[in-house]
Amino acid sequence: MTDAPSSSPLRVSVVIPVLDDAPALARCLERLRAQTVAPLEVIVVDNGCRDDSAAVALAAGARVVHEPRPGIPAAAAAGYDAAAGDVIARCDADSVVPADWIERIRAAFAADPALQGLTGPGRFHDLPPRWTAIASTAYALGTFVAGGAAIANVPLWGSNMALRRSTWTAVSPLVERDDPALHDDLDLTMRLGPCARLRFDRDLRVEVEGRIFRSRDDARDRVAVAMRTFRRNWETEGSPGRRWVLRAGGPDLRARA
Repeated sequence: MTDAPSSSPLRVSVVIPVLDDAPALARCLERLRAQTVAPLEVIVVDNGCRDDSAAVALAAGARVVHEPRPGIPAAAAAGYDAAAGDVIARCDADSVVPADWIERIRAAFAADPALQGLTGPGRFHDLPPRWTAIASTAYALGTFVAGGAAIANVPLWGSNMALRRSTWTAVSPLVERDDPALHDDLDLTMRLGPCARLRFDRDLRVEVEGRIFRSRDDARDRVAVAMRTFRRNWETEGSPGRRWVLRAGGPDLRARA
């Protein structure tokens, strides 16, 4: 989907799903207040918090949306639904974004009116120094290389991504909202399809906490959820091989399939 050119600067909404993560959220919101280009709005989606995450958000000037259905798929979708910007940027409560994050996102979408989604890498800032580079590289390879091969497109990573609101409006009826045991960002990317214009910007970097590496169970659960998301979408949206055939043929071939 291509948006018509506009002489007005693109407006960027930021969506942050949160569940009991007040300290990290406070730091994230502080970084967003220090942006070189201010977002139109920051939407914090309270997914049943029992701590003071909502109060932290309100104190920082964010808009709070309450989503009672458990799970990031429901919370993220509720935030996207509420967003008013031309572009919806998404990060997590533990994302530490650089000062030019919004500026870089806005520039990328302004430069390419056909661009539907944008994402970039992350660095785990709270791991022992000797493991930081190894873990960050391994996670990037698993997410963007292996994940990209499995879906035949660039996987949008929820800690550091953006999409046009028009793209969200088109795909929102298709995404999973009720199953908390799916990766919402991966499900969204697969629903967009192999022909969606998605881009990986290696310079669009954020820092995040290495929560996945805190235990073997955490890492194993993360992989299991990813595989469940792959299988769910392969059943409804086509196998990896079919997705690559569609990507090679372009949008016209997909429309005829």
